[in-house]
Amino acid sequence: MSMLDKIKGMLKGHEDVANKGIDKAGDYVDEKTQDKYKSQVDTAQQRLKDELGSQERDTPPHP
Repeated sequence: MSMLDKIKGMLKGHEDVANKGIDKAGDYVDEKTQDKYKSQVDTAQQRLKDELGSQERDTPPHP
């Protein structure tokens, strides 16, 4: 099992917390670099969300 698979297993059911962490880390980097690398940070955030399966949903899930 790869490290990424282990991380995905640990995050299962906690996607919202992982999503907040990814956003917070990106905001921190943007703040420290004065948005110099904002587009690269946004791309990295999106790729990480895609990889971990913690993408935000545009619409709430149906019961």
